[in-house]
Amino acid sequence: MIEAQALTKRYGDKTAVDGITFTVQPGKVTGFLGPNGAGKSTTMRMIMGLDRPTQGSVTVNGRPYDKFASPLTEVGALLEAKAVHTGRSARNHLRALAATHGIPDKRVNEVIEMTGLQQVAKRRVGGFSLGMGQRLGIAVALLGDPRTLILDEPVNGLDPEGVLWVRNLVKYLAGEGRTIFLSSHLMSEMALTADHLIVIGKGRIITDGPVDEVIAQATTTTVLVRSPQAGRIAELVAGPGVTVSSPEPGVLQLHGVDAPSVGEAAAREGLVLHELTPVRGSLEDAYMSLTSDAVEYHSAALPDATTHDPEVTR
Repeated sequence: MIEAQALTKRYGDKTAVDGITFTVQPGKVTGFLGPNGAGKSTTMRMIMGLDRPTQGSVTVNGRPYDKFASPLTEVGALLEAKAVHTGRSARNHLRALAATHGIPDKRVNEVIEMTGLQQVAKRRVGGFSLGMGQRLGIAVALLGDPRTLILDEPVNGLDPEGVLWVRNLVKYLAGEGRTIFLSSHLMSEMALTADHLIVIGKGRIITDGPVDEVIAQATTTTVLVRSPQAGRIAELVAGPGVTVSSPEPGVLQLHGVDAPSVGEAAAREGLVLHELTPVRGSLEDAYMSLTSDAVEYHSAALPDATTHDPEVTR
């Protein structure tokens, strides 16, 4: 379990993390989301004892990280995959870390096999691709068979097979009762992986709850209707709080009414329905809604493509 109480970090006059309180429970995958500059990495560094809080506290399994006599067997972390001696082989890097904790070579071999590094274990880390570096970083995190894993962007640089492997791995470890805390900017992957979400923006917690609840609270469900009598259906469902749009003939997008109500209204009037589908908002939709006021770095809008297309402007 990871517990933060009024956790705060200031750098001069800038507050990177502003009095946040949260708990990461064992037995589930907890996703940590937020825009660039929101305070995610700073929070993870404070959990690992790499940054000292200005105020507040954070513990792992009831103790500050720097109080563990054998930290690799308590907490495994991937914060910066490139933080390795580039002249060493992957195997020797893992063996050197294992030696500091009395971890046998057998475990080194196990994590090499587990992370798919068998073919490159004797190669120097300096020649690794981004994906292989990520796999080595995950191997380091797993080396001590820890009860808690903290992974910052673990699928960065991985191919689809590697992404699926990480997803299955963290779910399996959570199923064993371990504490899994991971960040990612890939909303589609987080939606498939996480059980619980903590969203941070400008150093403060925006929301903290199960994935389904976060999505439900931050998005609205659209009811998609296809019918040759779409106009009549729109008249039937019209009322306070109901909005109707028609992106194309015979198609309705309804907000403020549920699919069963639409289906029952159509049935009473003998109207034909070719499609009646409730479309729930995605995690990406929820994330964009929740963090709209917390984005520190905004991208410029792209110009209208038609203004640059010579075939259009001729």
